[in-house]
Amino acid sequence: MATEHPTPTVLILAGKRDGKPGPLAESAGVSHKAVLPVAGRPLIAHILSTLESAWDDAKIIISINDAAVIADVEEVRRLKGAGRLEIVAAQAGIVESVEYALKDASWPVIIATADSALSTTQGFHEIDAAGYERNADAVLGLASRESIRAAHPEGQRNFYEFKDMAISNCNLFWLRDPKALASAEAFREGGQFMSHVGRIRKAFGLWNLIRFRLKMDTIYSAMERMSKRFGVRIVAHVFDDGKLAIDVDNERTWRVTEELIAARQGGG
Repeated sequence: MATEHPTPTVLILAGKRDGKPGPLAESAGVSHKAVLPVAGRPLIAHILSTLESAWDDAKIIISINDAAVIADVEEVRRLKGAGRLEIVAAQAGIVESVEYALKDASWPVIIATADSALSTTQGFHEIDAAGYERNADAVLGLASRESIRAAHPEGQRNFYEFKDMAISNCNLFWLRDPKALASAEAFREGGQFMSHVGRIRKAFGLWNLIRFRLKMDTIYSAMERMSKRFGVRIVAHVFDDGKLAIDVDNERTWRVTEELIAARQGGG
């Protein structure tokens, strides 16, 4: 008999990095990237509509600097009316925002980002199931270089190279309980490891940085080393769907995302 698991709470991070709107938002004349127009809809509307399909009872929390910015988004109004949506103030950093948003949350929790317009119901269900099937405290959603390029050749240009594969982060995380928040410490300095290699040393230590640069670990053995460092069991879930690693982060990925949404809507 299958074991019934509780419906996860979903936290969507929609705050401004360093309190600034960012170049994409500025170019579109909006204060937050969360309301950037993507395929004719505010960016955050895409992930919210996916979550409505994924679970009919999941509590959704949005962390954003100014709640008024998304107040008129159709999905926000609908979810608030159904009593499923809470909006909380984003804090100075990623980890601080997560800790603040989840202080009274029900667990487990899935953390996603507002710019993940290509999220899918299957992807949310997969990472939730992986947490239980692999007895994890925390699950990191990843995709391989091959699957991302198969989804779109311009989907990502930079990858983390391991002994067995090159991967990109899908900005999708599953946490079992408050203890699993220890794994978030890796992002205390803000993440963006590809652009700020020094943050890898601060987050994971010098020896792990050396091992990473020399491609000494597989992605799975790297997760074992992370687990020992943070004292919780962290596992990698590698999605088959490379689109999950494509977020709206610059002009190129904005265009790619709109192309992929158009293809999906057209049955392509």
